[in-house]
Amino acid sequence: MNLLKNLADIEKTPFYLFDLGRLHERIHFLKSHLPENVKLCYAVKANPFIAHALSTDVAKLEICSPGELEICRSLNLPWEKFVISGVYKDRELMTALICQNQSPGLFTAESVSQLTLLAEAAAAAKKKISVLLRLTSGGQFGMDGMHIENIVANRQKYPWISFEGIQYFSGTQKTSLKKMQRELNEADAFLEKLEKNCGFTAGVLEFGPGFPAAYFEGDSFDEDSYLNSFSEMLQAMKYQGPVTLELGRSIAAACGTYVTQIVDTKTNKGENYAIVDGGIHQLVYYGQSMAMKQPKMQFIKTSPSNQAVNHLPKQLWNICGSLCTINDILVKQLPLAQPCPGDLLVFENAGAYCMTEGIALFLSRDLPKIILLDEQQTPVVVREHTEINALNTPNIRR
Repeated sequence: MNLLKNLADIEKTPFYLFDLGRLHERIHFLKSHLPENVKLCYAVKANPFIAHALSTDVAKLEICSPGELEICRSLNLPWEKFVISGVYKDRELMTALICQNQSPGLFTAESVSQLTLLAEAAAAAKKKISVLLRLTSGGQFGMDGMHIENIVANRQKYPWISFEGIQYFSGTQKTSLKKMQRELNEADAFLEKLEKNCGFTAGVLEFGPGFPAAYFEGDSFDEDSYLNSFSEMLQAMKYQGPVTLELGRSIAAACGTYVTQIVDTKTNKGENYAIVDGGIHQLVYYGQSMAMKQPKMQFIKTSPSNQAVNHLPKQLWNICGSLCTINDILVKQLPLAQPCPGDLLVFENAGAYCMTEGIALFLSRDLPKIILLDEQQTPVVVREHTEINALNTPNIRR
């Protein structure tokens, strides 16, 4: 708490703080609950600011856009760990990636046309590449099993492609072990079918389990039991080859906090409102709708004259952001004792997606500062407050 107060005195709110010590502890926790043949792949989209710190802890880095690729390239992250994924792959970029001296470790194929694109680029470069075929779970992602069977059965048509295995991902925030079991059974049965009908043994199963993160007060989740049960399911599969778990939220969420400051308070028609300098453009929790759930958070008094308020009765306050829209409500009916301008609200579990999913361009407000807290608890600013008004300024030539 003192650290956050000190940072708020030095750094302009709002800001994000990502604790790298907690991040490494999280990786160790996950690995300690998983079988030895299981490796981790980090989905860079969850939080690109911690990708560098994670690069030595995970086996793979999943990249879904040219922007994410440039981020990882600029950080000098190891190319052999890159998994080039995504539902849209630009031909020019894929060709350039394949032709360069050091190609990414893996590409995914989400459709027959994507595979054709990759195969043509590899053939033109006379360079063999490794590919995962994505099995759909429904929706726009991946391919039907029949298409993958046909590809694998005729894999001799792709001399420059090394088919490494199958990618399967069906969603996130999955608390139901029964649903997880059904999905593992489906993947297991499909791998067995490929081996029986096509003589193809997958070298790896990349599986997106969608482990849940507990964002809100009242969320009950015995993660130790959950992970132990999941590990038993993996060990019971007929497929006993290497498994890579593609994770984003489960790795990154717990390492992050979002700090925003109260800038105004008012009471309108019997309802108390505290306005903060942040808002929904900078903080998005999975499943949050009009602040109907209360996130896990701290309230920090900053003024000495305001700190002795424990004896005061708490009142219910609606926490609203700085956007000019009635939708900008972070928390409804939050019990607080005499909130005042300058006091801090600290939202926990903000390490995944929160800083990227919001409507950042709305009202042209600055992007918040991002601070990493290293293993020695030393704060390091990795992005200053960034003006974005230029992105909303039309280029009018007179």
